Amino acid sequence: MTPKPMPRLRLQGFNNLTKTLSFNIYDVCHTSTPEQQERYIAYIDEAYNAERLTRILSDVSRIIGANILNIARQDYDPKGASVTMLISEEPIESDRLSDAKAPGPPPEAVICHLDKSHITVHTYPDSRPDNGVSTLRADIDVSTCGRISPLKALNYLIHSFESDIVTIDYRVRGFTRDVAGKKHFIDHPIHSIQNYLSRDTRERYRMIDANVHREHIFHTKMILKNLELSNYLFDADRQALPPGEKAEIERRLRREMAEIFHGGNMHEGLRV
Repeated sequence: MTPKPMPRLRLQGFNNLTKTLSFNIYDVCHTSTPEQQERYIAYIDEAYNAERLTRILSDVSRIIGANILNIARQDYDPKGASVTMLISEEPIESDRLSDAKAPGPPPEAVICHLDKSHITVHTYPDSRPDNGVSTLRADIDVSTCGRISPLKALNYLIHSFESDIVTIDYRVRGFTRDVAGKKHFIDHPIHSIQNYLSRDTRERYRMIDANVHREHIFHTKMILKNLELSNYLFDADRQALPPGEKAEIERRLRREMAEIFHGGNMHEGLRV
């Protein structure tokens, strides 16, 4: 049962709480030859270049209700890109920008409106020539001050990248005061980051929480439940592969995903 939203706090002045969302996604694929690896890196550079990342972060700012003050972006040689946005909060005219525990919109339903806050993204393509597994890691940080919350952007971000594995950290820092002078260290109810994910997202991923509620720190790891091999072969036909090779590729992919999901702590098991 979803709890009722907390009543609006009457504050002495500006809301001094800082809400930070750190969001890491991993996209995994298999490239059988050096040529396929080169084409994969070229594809990643094109699909996730600074220009497209800027469009994604611009949509994020609209979803959470923010003004874009400044944009700095850079593509790197030989690979990777970064974008940083300085954002600010506008006066809020509607409760639709609240911290109510409900999923935010998917990419096809983006709406529009940030002050002294920021959004950043960095990409890290990687290939292993010894086993053919290639990965893309994208690190996204959304830090906001005041009433707006970055949690509303979660569903859009997960759907904007080909997310096989997702690691999410959310933290509320500092305190604000109400008109009576009482300190408030959080201004919205939250039990788990999962409460801000849409049903279809929760059904697609296996998720693990590690939360420190007293410190207002929330951590969720997600990994796709189903591995369909044809979705992981880059420039290759699944039907053309011998059964033994298909089984070996799937084993490599599962191991790579398990290592990332468990952070190298393989005693937790290889099942993904």
